[in-house]
Amino acid sequence: MAKVGITETILRDAHQSLIATRMTTEEMLPALEILDDIGYHSIECWGGATFDACLRFLDEDPWERLRILRKKMPKTKLQMLFRGQNMLGYRHYADDIVEYFVQKSVANGIDIIRIFDALNDIRNLETSIKAARKEKGAHVQVAISYTTSPVHNIEYFVKYAKDLENTGADSICIKDMAGLLTPYETYELVKALKENVKIPIQLHSHFTAGIADMVMLKGIEAGADVIDTALSPLAMGTSHPATESMVAALAGTEYDTGLDLKKLNEATRYFSTLRRKYMESGLLNPKMLEVDTNALIYQVPGGMLSNLVSQLKQAGQEDKLEQVLQEVPRVRQDSGYPPLVTPTSQIVGTQAVLNVISGERYKMVTKEFKGLVKGEYGKTPVPVDPEFVKKIIGDEEPITCRPADLLEPELDKMRKEVSEWYEQEEDILTYAQFGQVAVKFFEKRRNRKYGIDGKHLNMEEKVHPV
Repeated sequence: MAKVGITETILRDAHQSLIATRMTTEEMLPALEILDDIGYHSIECWGGATFDACLRFLDEDPWERLRILRKKMPKTKLQMLFRGQNMLGYRHYADDIVEYFVQKSVANGIDIIRIFDALNDIRNLETSIKAARKEKGAHVQVAISYTTSPVHNIEYFVKYAKDLENTGADSICIKDMAGLLTPYETYELVKALKENVKIPIQLHSHFTAGIADMVMLKGIEAGADVIDTALSPLAMGTSHPATESMVAALAGTEYDTGLDLKKLNEATRYFSTLRRKYMESGLLNPKMLEVDTNALIYQVPGGMLSNLVSQLKQAGQEDKLEQVLQEVPRVRQDSGYPPLVTPTSQIVGTQAVLNVISGERYKMVTKEFKGLVKGEYGKTPVPVDPEFVKKIIGDEEPITCRPADLLEPELDKMRKEVSEWYEQEEDILTYAQFGQVAVKFFEKRRNRKYGIDGKHLNMEEKVHPV
């Protein structure tokens, strides 16, 4: 057994999980050279919600963040999370945009692209896998969106893993976004994958239910090659097992990570100052650090549970939570057992709430649920009953092809639309995904460049570069 690799998530998923992705590049800077010297397998630092948060909340260019991270961490592989045909946005994008985004991500410093699809529909991954394989030096990691249901068993995941390997994955990640894995299930799953595919297996699980460190240990014993962890100041709760704890647990065994606890401690000391800052400002809510076993009881991710409570509160029907939690698996069954991850968790959850508060199932149907049943998001793990499809979408024609096949190329169109704000090629991709949010950022960027306070400008007075 080779040494177990560690992917450090503190610069992406850890702060996304605990403080809504609000860590700034400036806050990261003092730690980057320390992190680079530790010897991680990789550092996950980009993608996921970081792109949106940079633009929407932090007034930062995500591409510039990536270039800084690359410059300051030259020795370590940088990793990103990528939602296949959804990229980092919230709809399917045309193939030419997806291909260009992958190309630019690698050009700006990404080494490992972790690609996943919410429905595990391999058709939604093919374009990004092919695009990543074209980029010299890029490692294509494809993730299995882990979930539980009558159809999501070891045979299902093994078949999917073989398909991913055949499509061009360099490694496979079991991505347990909801923290649903239990230790012995993990052992059996990793063992089966190792017996059936020849590429490395990585393990990712959230600490929400308080058992993710045991999940990691059993996964390692079954042959997992790499695990995701977070430095302790931003570990546990809805984040990941603590890096230092896992390194200490494996030290001196056949699975020894080879990482130095003293070097890790230097990074821990710095991030502890950030943790105190986040706690004092209220950005880090102590509730996010509590153990919540509801995920295991109801098979509902923690974030989805808080959404359901919020929706019921707005409707003045908080007493209906138990009914909604019982309705979620029924809606999920009706809609083909989609894994409950973004965006499907929100779609299924909202529909369950509507079914309960309206007093009649599917009396009201959201546009997004209609889209899920119609096939706009891809192929569900189980085909949806044709009668149910007709009930939800009426006489509309279901989509049976890969959804992106219905999209016209859009790169040139986006290039034209963003021309007024264009400063770098990457701006086209930023605009393609985030539209008006991107435009607001471009506007502020231009105003800063010319030393102008944009709040005091009318449209006619805005300065345009020559």
